[in-house]
Parts: sequence; C-alpha cells; structure tokens
Amino acid sequence: MTFSHLSRLALLAPAFAILAADPALEVPLGLLPIQFPKSNPYSPEKRELGRLLYYDKRLSADGTVACATCHAPENAFTDNKPVSSGIKGQTGGRSAPTVFNRAYSLAQFWDGRAKSLEEQAGGPMQNSIEMGNTHEVVVKTLKGIPGYVARFKQVFGSEDFGIDEITKAIATYERTVLSGNSPYDRYKAGNKKAMSESQIRGFDVYFNKAKCDQCHEGVNLTTNAYHNLGVGTDKANPDEGRMAVTKNPADWGAFKTPTLREIARTAPYMHDGSLATLEDVVEYYDKGGNPNKNLDERMKPLKLTAQEKKDLVEFMKALSGEGWQAKLVAPTVFPK
Repeated sequence: MTFSHLSRLALLAPAFAILAADPALEVPLGLLPIQFPKSNPYSPEKRELGRLLYYDKRLSADGTVACATCHAPENAFTDNKPVSSGIKGQTGGRSAPTVFNRAYSLAQFWDGRAKSLEEQAGGPMQNSIEMGNTHEVVVKTLKGIPGYVARFKQVFGSEDFGIDEITKAIATYERTVLSGNSPYDRYKAGNKKAMSESQIRGFDVYFNKAKCDQCHEGVNLTTNAYHNLGVGTDKANPDEGRMAVTKNPADWGAFKTPTLREIARTAPYMHDGSLATLEDVVEYYDKGGNPNKNLDERMKPLKLTAQEKKDLVEFMKALSGEGWQAKLVAPTVFPK
C-alpha cells in the first residue's frame, strides 16, 4: 500500500473504524489492521452470515453459481481459469481476481468500477453472464428461507432486510480473507533464513533491476493504480479497461494492478488470463509488453539474464503466505 493510499484512508477516517480485538480474527505478519466502514461495522455474526452467503448458490438465478464458484478457497480464492464461467456455462472476457486482502483496496474489479467491497458484492448477482439474477429476486429468495431471516434479524435487527444488508454481510466476510506471514514477510522482519538464496537474489532483482515495486509495493504489493501493459491490445477488439468507467481516453487499455500476494497459486495471469505461468509473466515484462497507443511509459525491456528471471520467479513464490488456509473453510450446511 502506498503512502498516498494510506493517506487517502486516513482522510476517510471518520467513515472507517479500525477493527477491535476479536479472538476469531488475526492479522498475519506483514499486514495492517483491517479497517471496516462505520456504515458497515464488524461483528462475528455478520462475518458468519457473509460467509454463508458467499458460498450459497441459491443467490444465482438457477442455483448453480455462488461467489465461491469463481473465487474458491481451494484455488486461492480464484478459479484458476483464463476467464470465469457463470450460469449456463457462459464465459466473460476477464479472469477472476483473488479475494485476498481486498480490505486494503477501495475500488474493486479490474476496471475499478465498484467504489467499495459492498458495491462489488452486488455486481455479479445481477450480471447476466455470472449469476444471472436480479437484486429483487435475491432478496425474495433469502426472505423465503427462515434460517436466513433469523440470521439477518440477529445481525441487522430486522427481518425486513434488502440488498444493502446482503452485500454488507458478504463484504464483511471478504474483508477477513487475508494472506500474510509469507517467507518474504518473515525475511523483512529479520529472519534471513526465511527465503532461499535464489529468492533473496530475486528480491534484489524485483526491487532494484526490474523495479517491480513501482507498481507492486507496500504491504499488499500493489499501488491499486491502473496501467496499460499492452496485454490484449493486439486483439481485434481490445478490452477498453478503465476507460469504460472513466470515459477518459488516457485510461484506454489500463487495468488495476493486482496484489502479488499468493501469486504462485493464482495462475493464469493478467486481466484476460492470457499468461499461463509466472515464467510467462516475467518474459512478457522482460520484452517490455506489447506496443500500443497508450502503453505505460514504465513498460520497457528489462534485459534480465536467464538466472535473474529464474530468481525473480522464485521470489514471487516467497509471497505465498498464511492466515486463510485453516479458518476460511466452506460451510457444509446452509440455512433452511
């Protein structure tokens, strides 16, 4: 997280509350305390409600797709596909980003069209390709399940809940999906044996020669900014990326910089899933991307040696961490 991003959160302090101590939650080494909006304060009961909703396929039009379908814990909260599949096997044009550490990002989606996790949580439900439902039907479905009605009353104080309460619960759960305490974090904390010799050399390549931290820096290894890397710009109908949201031509082909946390577990890579391996990603950056009318000025040939490329990949493997494997388990029983 950049200083500027932290400053933005600080400016929003009246709207946010830092999570109080909770025995059910623990922030792994290397991360900052989670901040929850004051408009959506944390409670263990709300997190559990959100967890149930996140995995419940009844939120989709045909009962076949849940949030966890494309953001599955066993796949490091992605689906490990180039592009995701929704109801009736329909596919979109973008790869499902991981849910890890979304608490440290304000805008969501590859193009940043959602201003918060709450807004993001409601998007797939009414996307015709993803869950194919409407907010009205989702609310009606859940109100027809007594077990959910009781939980919403417990969490929000009323049985008359709507889509706002549903998305607040899901967002609360998503904010607790954390990854930290990686070999990289332990190395930074003083354990010089936490990373291998190759990873330590890759650390040097990352920060000094390749300067990956120009975009992938801070506690979550991303500036949360948007850049045109040239990915997909050589296709017949390139994805407009951020420009579709801002209508600013300068944002054509630009996509949000993702976290590198758990990057070794979240293949394939880039917004369109076009790069299958970390080796492919390094080769892509090494050549300086694909030339196009809006290529980011920092995309230039890196001229890495074969050993430097190998070491850089090994360093990225050191970004796989802990905090999610044991306690973020999918429910086996849902409200009835």
